[in-house]
Amino acid sequence: MATYAIGDIHGCLFELQELLQKIAFNPRHDKIWLVGDLVNRGPQSLETLRFIKSMGEAVVVVLGNHDLHLLALQYHHKFKEDFPFLRPVLEAKDSAELLFWLRQQPLFHHDAQLGYTMVHAGILPSWDLDEAQKHSLEVEQALRGDQYVEFLNHMYGNKPNQWNENLLGYERLRFITNVFARMRFCDANLHLNLTCCARLGEQPPGYTPWFKIPNRKTRNNKIIFGHWAALAGHTYEPLVYALDTGCAWGEFLTAMRLEDEALFQVKFSGKKLSLPKNNQ
Repeated sequence: MATYAIGDIHGCLFELQELLQKIAFNPRHDKIWLVGDLVNRGPQSLETLRFIKSMGEAVVVVLGNHDLHLLALQYHHKFKEDFPFLRPVLEAKDSAELLFWLRQQPLFHHDAQLGYTMVHAGILPSWDLDEAQKHSLEVEQALRGDQYVEFLNHMYGNKPNQWNENLLGYERLRFITNVFARMRFCDANLHLNLTCCARLGEQPPGYTPWFKIPNRKTRNNKIIFGHWAALAGHTYEPLVYALDTGCAWGEFLTAMRLEDEALFQVKFSGKKLSLPKNNQ
């Protein structure tokens, strides 16, 4: 039995299946953890969702920003023309079933026995694991509750960009969502910069990757994340594992076996996409 964490799939189903073959994945014995961004950019978002959902308890998923955007598009159809890779999901006969399943997935996953925590983008440096899990549950309850459409209507935005325990309502939920699904850089006072997706060392002055902030409360915890293709899988930080290696941009889909940290990769085999200047 083995557990494999896999980076951002982005609708690249062929590469996912090729990677599962490479690691000889057996759903009766093994588990896979997916760091989010299951959809968009790659050619098979609909088929990817169906495939992952069909794996049942063999798979653990955390939501990424593109997954959350798909959920929001269900209620903002006027924007769906701008996202051709997501249109097949929204127009499929089983769309409601797939999106309901997606809405039940968490933002944070922790396995005490294996000693790893998985999120899509990161964990705020001032939060320990217990605080992070508590705050993730606030958003998960909003997504799963009766008022989830209203939450999705208020989800977008870069403000507030600093945590305050006294934040309330949708501002509080928006900040928590941005931490888990969008965060890359923050400054010494933990203001988030949600527009920069640069490589390490190319960020604006005064900003630091969230995992490099001094005295980060989770510095002794093993954290797996995706979201940041520009890192190319390298954080240069102990116990922090970046698994988004840019598959949909023509690079690699990566799996890490948690028991021994062995890495496995397959190369993107389809049409290469052009990386935009501001890839969020």
